[in-house]
Amino acid sequence: MIERKIGGKNLRNAKLKIEDKAYSILEAVEIIQKVKFAKFDETLDVVMRLGVDPRHSDQQVRGVVALPSGTGRDVRVAVICKEDKEAAAKAAGADIVGSTDIIEEIKSGKINFDVCIATPDMMALIGQVARVLGPKGLMPNPKLGTVTPDVATAVKNAKSGQVEFRVEKAGIIHAGVGKLSFSGVDLTTNVNALVSAVVKAKPAGAKGVYLKAIYLSSTMGPSVRIDTSVLA
Repeated sequence: MIERKIGGKNLRNAKLKIEDKAYSILEAVEIIQKVKFAKFDETLDVVMRLGVDPRHSDQQVRGVVALPSGTGRDVRVAVICKEDKEAAAKAAGADIVGSTDIIEEIKSGKINFDVCIATPDMMALIGQVARVLGPKGLMPNPKLGTVTPDVATAVKNAKSGQVEFRVEKAGIIHAGVGKLSFSGVDLTTNVNALVSAVVKAKPAGAKGVYLKAIYLSSTMGPSVRIDTSVLA
């Protein structure tokens, strides 16, 4: 079972209210909302264990998904482009817009954005900071829609609730899909959107059972197992 190692009386009490069985997504969401004990608006986290081995190039799982109900958090977006695209990026809501000046800030260790979008003609220069952005998951990528001449659409997508997912060691995908203050229906819709996107991203090298396990949890709360038999 995938479970976070957090102690405390509140967590133990919350666990007692969860049966050792697989729940539907909506049931799991409602239980998590009911047993929450943190004093802040927690994020609903999804952890998926896939039947893939990320060490093999033909078993990589990566993509983006637009969550229908949004993420509930403010996403800071940086756009690295030439002057002719700056106005469109700013009008779409980009927080930081520039070219070599942003690259120089990244080199100095200043990274104050959550998503980095770039136009194709800037990628040669961005290569100078690939070793900085790559490990942080911030490197612009055409497959994720963050390398594009249409910066306005990319900014709007990032701001409206687009989430990136990427398989990690042991075949695990982890993503936040909204706040517990959202309605149960909205959170369920977001979880379903993420699961559907991951299923569509199934790599050719994946053999056997693909969706091995799915768990939902809040930031501080216990995890709840999802019935994957009705998902894929």
